[in-house]
Amino acid sequence: MSHIMDKFSLQGQSAVVTGGGGLLGAEFCRTLAQAGAGVLVADLNFTAAEKVAEELRAEGLQARPFGVDVTRPESAEAMVRAAVEAFGSLDVIVNSAAMDPKFDASQAGRHGNTFEDYPLAQWQQALDVNLTGVFLCCQAAARQMVAQGARGSIINICSTYGLVPPDQRIYEKPGQPRQFKPAFYTTTKAGVLGLTKYIASYYAGTQIRANCLTPGGVYNNHDETFTRNYSYRTIMGRMARRDEMNGALLFLASSASSYMTGGNVIVDGGWTVW
Repeated sequence: MSHIMDKFSLQGQSAVVTGGGGLLGAEFCRTLAQAGAGVLVADLNFTAAEKVAEELRAEGLQARPFGVDVTRPESAEAMVRAAVEAFGSLDVIVNSAAMDPKFDASQAGRHGNTFEDYPLAQWQQALDVNLTGVFLCCQAAARQMVAQGARGSIINICSTYGLVPPDQRIYEKPGQPRQFKPAFYTTTKAGVLGLTKYIASYYAGTQIRANCLTPGGVYNNHDETFTRNYSYRTIMGRMARRDEMNGALLFLASSASSYMTGGNVIVDGGWTVW
């Protein structure tokens, strides 16, 4: 019988992470590489992907950068081919790329749209990236996984706002115009969860598994007001550290979760409990 820690090993496997140059994406890339996988760091921002890949290689890990536009089928397919050419297979894909409106200084004034006047063009762009992009990347990955003998792990990154709507009060600041987390975020993340369950069911009887990882809010130099408002809504009384999703991600990627598909691992400090 194998040692329990052996179940978390990805030695000899290959993984793709979309949005790999982002805050959580970079953490996911490092986690998978530390577990032994060759990692394709895929991001629309090739410079960001290249930086992450270089950092991982400097640590003695296997990583290659790739510039991907998840809204284009040919780009998603090229991404999968690149992973296979670099590492010989595709065993894990993490779909982390998404539009997520952040409430920081650089985004000031961009979140004042009420539901009644939210621009259609921005809604459609978000659907293209957050939902259609996940569909296209899952589709491209599944083709390869079927060709390899119908084996692999698909991990789609959801959000607590795909399970419950945002509490718009946490975005209020004294003396400032109201800001809103837009409708597209809840809508697309709920869609990602539904798509994941569909994929899991579609590949019933195979070793292709599809699951969601649902993070809560991760601290990224948020201002004091927002951090306090958000933390008050969680059972643990704080935002997550950026590395606190990594254990759950590795569980879903590895054989440690070999009897799990169609599931959703929620790591939110208790946000969705009440």
